[in-house]
Amino acid sequence: MVLVRRIILMTVRRWFGEKVGEKVGRKVGRKVGEKVGEKVGGKLTENQQKIIKLISKKPYISAREISEIIKISLRKTEENIAKLKQKGLLKRIGPAKGGYWEIISNAQ
Repeated sequence: MVLVRRIILMTVRRWFGEKVGEKVGRKVGRKVGEKVGEKVGGKLTENQQKIIKLISKKPYISAREISEIIKISLRKTEENIAKLKQKGLLKRIGPAKGGYWEIISNAQ
């Protein structure tokens, strides 16, 4: 992200001069930062909310069962579960077979 900003800043400075380059560089940096913030700290998707709801009702549910209930692929279910784990909202306790899910914070 920093490298991209520097490259853009150098290019704009070369084409339009120092002051314009600085303004554009600040604006690009701000926009990139806002987009990253939206991606990282965004709200839960509809499917992620459904996953949390299912797990709260049945902690021993498998990813395959979740995918069948909410009608999305197993791969997408696993991706959403990974995102929930990354956000610190979900934790797997025990092994893949015989373990259960734990909701770490109120994710509604």
